[in-house]
Amino acid sequence: MSASPGPARVIDLLGYEVRVAPWLLDESGRLAAQVAPAPTYAIITDANVGPVAAPQLVGSLRHFAPHSRVIMQAVTPGEQEKSRAAWTRLSDWLLDERCGRDTTIIALGGGVVGDLAGFVAATFMRGVPFLQVPTSLLAMVDASVGGKVGVDTKHGKNLIGAFHQPAAVVIDPTVLQTLPANHLRAGFAEIVKHGVIADAGYFDAAVRVGVSITTADATAIAWHGDELAELIATSVRIKAGVVGRDEHERGLRQVLNFGHTVGHAIELLSDFSMLHGEAIAIGMCVEARLAEHLGVACVGTAGRVERGLASLGLPTAIPLSVTGPALLEAMRLDKKSRSGTLVFALPAEVGAMADPDRGIPVEDRHVEHVLASLPVP
Repeated sequence: MSASPGPARVIDLLGYEVRVAPWLLDESGRLAAQVAPAPTYAIITDANVGPVAAPQLVGSLRHFAPHSRVIMQAVTPGEQEKSRAAWTRLSDWLLDERCGRDTTIIALGGGVVGDLAGFVAATFMRGVPFLQVPTSLLAMVDASVGGKVGVDTKHGKNLIGAFHQPAAVVIDPTVLQTLPANHLRAGFAEIVKHGVIADAGYFDAAVRVGVSITTADATAIAWHGDELAELIATSVRIKAGVVGRDEHERGLRQVLNFGHTVGHAIELLSDFSMLHGEAIAIGMCVEARLAEHLGVACVGTAGRVERGLASLGLPTAIPLSVTGPALLEAMRLDKKSRSGTLVFALPAEVGAMADPDRGIPVEDRHVEHVLASLPVP
């Protein structure tokens, strides 16, 4: 493909490594052979990513694991493929291919592929090793890190799943140069979220770099440069710092849900036509306003969040097609609710959470008030 990868930024998390470096995809076979040697590597990708990135991955596996069999299956792109039906098809494919407990699964793609392939890995033969090789910015900074895998149902996102940590995560920023601009923007929503929950300086840096990447001509972007790699690595470090102290989401890890109670409901009501990052951007704006309404956030927090997201070209208002009552009902289906009461991860200001140890239960009347006061897009 190109030059050899330079020294990787390495983040240790729960016994495995997240590696970030340009052109690292060419070395993915070496890492797979080191951390998850197997007679069969089963790559799960999607029909968009496969033709672009799979040749490098397959070539690397054949070079560094020449005696292993490499098989591949591509799913249809899109959130709707993250389903029990797709999980069944992929599990049956592995069985048809005579795969056993010594198989290693490799997820090559965005968050949908990572969640789906990870859930297959968690359940096939009661659990087999897998590697995350994310190809979208959103997956690099969020979905591939932390071990949460699963599928959606008609009732909501990620309601069926497991905690199954990967053997390693391989992040190569150079693959982002083929990512559509709207997907790049969507990835920056999660990067901005990490700034809100943990580091105001990082929030400002994320907005600055994000504006340059999402508005510049693609030829002017240093996909192999230190700035983008360090931005991704810092986002991973922030998430890893939370996940490492709360692997199974019993307390601290709930801070990562900022924007997600509202965002997941918007995704559901849009029938997943809206990108995850777009929905989370709207969710962060609504939940920051809720935090100010409750008096747990400094005045001006919501405005700062909204301005940052808007500068990246992300939506900040609930779509006209989504009504308040429907949104409230969709939020009640969220797995973060407690005994029917909605629970939110709310900021105190940009860079700090109001309750860093757990979510905040909020009565419906407060949510209804904020929804009714939102500006019309």
